[in-house]
Amino acid sequence: MTVDPDLSELDAALAERGFDGYLLDAASEESNQRYLSGFDAPDPFVTLYTPEETALLVSSLEYGRAKSESRADTVYRWNDFDLRERAQEVGRETARGDALADFLTEVGVSSVLVPRRFPLFSADALRERDVAVEPDGDEVVEDVRAVKTETEVDHIRVAQKANEAAMRAAEDLIAGAAVEDGVLHHAGEPLTSERVREEIEVTLLRHGCALDETIVACGADAAEPHNRGSGPLGAGEPIIVDIFPRDKETKYHSDMTRTFVRGEPSEDARDFYAVTEAALDAALDALEAGVTGADVHGAVCDVYEDAGYPTLRSDPDTETGFIHSTGHGVGLDVHESPSVSDRADDELEAGHVVTIEPGLYDPDVGGVRIEDIVVVTEDGYENLTDYPVEFEV
Repeated sequence: MTVDPDLSELDAALAERGFDGYLLDAASEESNQRYLSGFDAPDPFVTLYTPEETALLVSSLEYGRAKSESRADTVYRWNDFDLRERAQEVGRETARGDALADFLTEVGVSSVLVPRRFPLFSADALRERDVAVEPDGDEVVEDVRAVKTETEVDHIRVAQKANEAAMRAAEDLIAGAAVEDGVLHHAGEPLTSERVREEIEVTLLRHGCALDETIVACGADAAEPHNRGSGPLGAGEPIIVDIFPRDKETKYHSDMTRTFVRGEPSEDARDFYAVTEAALDAALDALEAGVTGADVHGAVCDVYEDAGYPTLRSDPDTETGFIHSTGHGVGLDVHESPSVSDRADDELEAGHVVTIEPGLYDPDVGGVRIEDIVVVTEDGYENLTDYPVEFEV
């Protein structure tokens, strides 16, 4: 399922820098490739975007599907440029470079911008054949992708609904656990991070989503923000559940975190949670088009610092307290532009989809994080998250 993006910003960048087109050579796992081509393929293919047309260069295997499913105006096959015959004469890699250059000549292009991670061999091959190739240091396609269309927002909504179903399954498993000797138990066995992750993954599959990783971290594990967690879950200890699924049809992500405790939490853990919920509210209050990601991040730091907790703003070397950014963009990638952090000086725009995820971490207490996913609007935000914020379950 594809979207029709507004690429006027890319057109302007090409015109300003004097390039004919924007070239990608990657599989659709590279999100810029999928975005510009509207095509999903597991093996690398070539997309050339110009203000006049979009052209694809694909294998014969993908030719029919590319014609019917992509948004390209024209689709070529490698063998349209005699790749097979050339490969027998000069070797496959040299032949591929010749065919790629001929493809650009066919569509009237002699200079291209490319992503920063464009294949070096392809770039060298084109330069040897007098095609100007320059990496796009401004990441203009990422900036275009950051402003979501209504269709894209709807794709993220669908992924978020699946996310909420998975979070409910995780919470129900934790809330229904028995407490025995300081450990949570389910069906007579210790309830582990692995068992909760299994429940999350099965639920997501039933809702048309998948994910490679998720976080179910308890105790000292939860004090490391990206620790996936392992082993039995402790009673009275905060359990961070961070789920970031990808819809299998549209490829759009969502992202949400909740922190639960089953049993009696410590006073420090209760304080962590109360202050983090206040930080979430402060960030949302600050959020609207025209403010910067740094402004929103600063609102979170203010809450934590006023409560006496360290942040990376107050102490760049701290290993406890608030030790990460406030949020990030979400779309075809689970982490993409824009950033909501101390270095995010660009203004947020209506249509940006971002996470707001303050957290506190200390190995002696554990970790607490609360994360919603929202769409920035002209006068505030729309929260795509419809899930309660509650600690003790």
